[in-house]
Order: sequence, then C-alpha cells, then structure tokens
Amino acid sequence: MTRPRIGVAPCFFHADPQRPIFKGKTLLYLEESLSHWLQRGGALPLMLPTPAADLDPRELLAEVDGLVLQGGADVCPGCYGEEPLRPEWDGDRVRDQYEIELLRGFIAAGKPVLGICRGLQLINVAFGGKLWQDIGSLVPGALAHYDSDKYDENFHEMLLEPGSLLSRLFPGSSSCLINSIHHQGVRDLGEDLAVEARADPDGMIEAIRWQGDGWVLAMQWHPEFHAGREGLLDCTPVLEEFLREARRRKLALLTA
Repeated sequence: MTRPRIGVAPCFFHADPQRPIFKGKTLLYLEESLSHWLQRGGALPLMLPTPAADLDPRELLAEVDGLVLQGGADVCPGCYGEEPLRPEWDGDRVRDQYEIELLRGFIAAGKPVLGICRGLQLINVAFGGKLWQDIGSLVPGALAHYDSDKYDENFHEMLLEPGSLLSRLFPGSSSCLINSIHHQGVRDLGEDLAVEARADPDGMIEAIRWQGDGWVLAMQWHPEFHAGREGLLDCTPVLEEFLREARRRKLALLTA
C-alpha cells in the first residue's frame, strides 16, 4: 500500500498589520520537526488549509487517511464555558473551531486522530472536558510543566496507566521521561475519554484515549522533539500504531 497521507491541522498566524512580511495576511504553518517525524514513520504529511467558500471541508478529509492536531496557541477558555483569567490566556477560538470541526469529521469518517500537546487539550474540550488555564498558578504543588528558557529541554517523569494502550505499546516501561512545554492542562476529563498516562509525581494527565468506535489518542508532550535523544521516551511505537490504523481503515473503506 502507498504511504498513508496524514492531514495536519495548521497553526495560525492571524493577520497582523505590524508584521513586516505578509503584512495584514493570515498565515498557516506546519512545524518542521513534526513533518519529519511523520515522514520517518513512512507517512506523507499534508497540511490541511482552512477551506475557501466554495470548498466543502469534507473534501479535505476525503483526501487523507488520518489527522494530526499539533501544538501551538492556547485553547480559548470560551470553548469550555469560561472567561480567560488573563488577557494572554484568551487562546485562538478561530483555530479551536476549525480543529473541532476537523476532529468530528474524521471521527465520523472512521479515520484515526493523533493529538499532540495543544491537540490533547483541544480533544478534551471537544468531548466536553475543561482545562486548567495555567497550571503553574492554579495547581498547588504542580511540576514546572512549562519553562520558556528551557522550552523542549524541560523534562519530567510520566507513569503509564496499567491496562492502557500506551502500556501495551511500551511493555516494561511503566515510568518514562518526557518533555513538557505546556502551561494549560486537563482539569475535567471529557466524556468517554480514558486516561493513558499521568505526570509523576503531580498526577497531571499526560495522555488520553477516546473509548468510542474509532481511534483517537493524544499526548501532552511533543514526540517529534524526542527523536534521536537518548533517555527520552522513543515514541516510534505510537507513530507506528497510528499509521497502522490509518492503513487498516483505508483498506477497509476501499474494500467496503
């Protein structure tokens, strides 16, 4: 079978009259490390642009075999019924709405979805969950889940939930070292979502999985930043499982 075509929801640079290039224009982008990680697994990553007025969004998902929701801006608190506690935590409602529409479309089409960092938070909110708007100031005793200076050099331990998909993918590795680049996190778990892993020792949710009739898995860390780095969890088994599901479901659709 040909390489699975994986749609990646873009990050947004909204129109900015002060920006020296593409002044006043909206830009969409895909982080390079994520693209390379997907390619190393055998996938062909394709960024999914916001559709023009004459394009049905379903035409976008028809051309790809799975969806990745990548990291980036905060999820807007308004999407889970709250006001931002600080102006800088207002997030990106436009991107939220687009990604929730994509998520629902891929689930309805029976195609797998992988969420990364913000992607996990977006999936939790899409299923009715809520977030901590800022772990550092709202969760006493929490680990430093975000350090602007260290960025992807900020690490902590994680414990896999017994019986989870991740525990099956990483047998004998109940404790793992991961990066941590997020200041928001899961507060209330969404409906039909199961916890796959938690930070050690503060218990912050680090991975979730949808228990419905489909394949939706999300992790709070950035697996694409782990590639080739000794001591960090090698997330190749997660990528292989995601792409295996993409191939399997594509074949099922072709032979239906």
